[in-house]
Amino acid sequence: MEHPLFDNQANKQYELHIDSLIPRIEYIKAQDKIYLTHTEVPIELEGKGIGSKLVKLVLEDIKLKELTLVPMCPFVAMYIKRHPEWKSLVLKGINIA
Repeated sequence: MEHPLFDNQANKQYELHIDSLIPRIEYIKAQDKIYLTHTEVPIELEGKGIGSKLVKLVLEDIKLKELTLVPMCPFVAMYIKRHPEWKSLVLKGINIA
């Protein structure tokens, strides 16, 4: 099941629309940097891989837009730790342990 990623700039969040539910990652953009601050998946969708899918889609968008990532959200940081191919997007000097 495919759900397109929406960059809701008015609310400063990336979203997936799944039926009436909206998993999201909140962000702050400053010049060429994007700070991912919070990931939220509705309880009805937990445990289905939606959060990981959302993070992957957001990272693909960040790469496409050539932004530098500052992962402030622990869920995003853990995803990058598990998928080190995305570390190249992260601001130099930030260590994802």
